[in-house]
Amino acid sequence: MRAVLHLLRQYGPMTVPDMGRAQALSRQFVQRMVNDAAARQLVEVTPNPAHKRSSLIRLTERGTTVIDAVLAREHAALLRAGEDLTDEEVTACLRVLSRLLDNLDDVDVN
Repeated sequence: MRAVLHLLRQYGPMTVPDMGRAQALSRQFVQRMVNDAAARQLVEVTPNPAHKRSSLIRLTERGTTVIDAVLAREHAALLRAGEDLTDEEVTACLRVLSRLLDNLDDVDVN
């Protein structure tokens, strides 16, 4: 659900299929997350002028407040986690994570 809220905060209203493609997740999984977020009044479904059957999902005011708070907590935690890391350690970590991401590019999520 956090990823859905973050996508909507970053890009504005999106369809469920668009969110699934952006996250390399199945449409069905994203739909479940959207349904859970809607039940908590974090998102709302709005008509999509470009497509009658694929509604737009957008953050509510409450959803914006919640994702902003989550991102602020994550940012603070990351700052604390990296306080004692050297530049060399950060560089090594980035190299490993980049290689992992490159290797996962070919993974079919469907």
